[in-house]
Amino acid sequence: MKGKKRLKIVGWILLLLILFIYLNNSTLLMKNTETKPTLLAHRGMAQTFSMEGIEWDTCTAERIYPPEHPFIENTLPSIKAAFDEGADSVEFDVKRTKDNQFAVFHDHELSCRTNGKGAPSDYTMEELKQLDVGYGYTADNGETYPFRGKGVRMMPSIMEVLSQFPDKKFLIHIKSSDREDGELLAKYIEALPEEQQSMLTVYGDDGPVELVEEKLPELRVMSMNTMKNCMIPYLSLGWTGYIPAECENTQIHLPEKYAPFIWGWPDKFIKRMESVNTKVVIVAGDGGWSEGFDEKKDLERLPANFGGEIWTNRIYNIAPILK
Repeated sequence: MKGKKRLKIVGWILLLLILFIYLNNSTLLMKNTETKPTLLAHRGMAQTFSMEGIEWDTCTAERIYPPEHPFIENTLPSIKAAFDEGADSVEFDVKRTKDNQFAVFHDHELSCRTNGKGAPSDYTMEELKQLDVGYGYTADNGETYPFRGKGVRMMPSIMEVLSQFPDKKFLIHIKSSDREDGELLAKYIEALPEEQQSMLTVYGDDGPVELVEEKLPELRVMSMNTMKNCMIPYLSLGWTGYIPAECENTQIHLPEKYAPFIWGWPDKFIKRMESVNTKVVIVAGDGGWSEGFDEKKDLERLPANFGGEIWTNRIYNIAPILK
């Protein structure tokens, strides 16, 4: 009889624990759950391309789809167009130059998109401006180049972007593994007004991002390390509502494939992260190659009343639907 009584007590304890976990991570007891998503435009208004067989060094400019708009990624007109379409924030890439500036450019090598050769770090910012950033784009295996000649002096510096859009939110991708690049980037950001700094997030490889975080601890940053340091303890204890200190002042990019397994997903998880100045961005697929929610059918996969940020490569398709 004692054994049966003990089992009954254990059963009730387990039932109460399961009920607690469920209620603590569901939206049933939440108020004002009607939320609207925000939109993150990848590289501004960019030309898109097939993701099939893509590798880290694939020249994506050589495989674009037939152009749907006249803009070239990572340029001032492209960024403006993305905000005009309804983007809440814009992602852009930066590479260090020979004269210790940061060019807004994606690739480690110039010859894919431009009429230059070598690395951006081989050139000064002014020398990079002489290049045509639309030179290499083709949608028909090189038969035509629709942007050739249209991208001269279109590669901006990071400060040109931040000075032209002082009241806009940006996700800055530092395309480098060099820790010193992170230190230099921190100096540029530190010179900005505090209000503008609060609208920025920096992400990239562990080394440079770690330096940015050390120099500017209040700035949101993201790297593989910051993601692991936040999410591993959260996956262990997040069911209690606990938010690890490592989750503060960062950004979480969650692939839609794994997001449903996160404690409190979506509403409670997003609210928990917002409470420690951390933004949650959902990316399409498994998060391997910057897949985005780019078509109406993609949005149908999102939870109802999703209130996080949506990564998109086609802001011109998605913003009219959600805005």
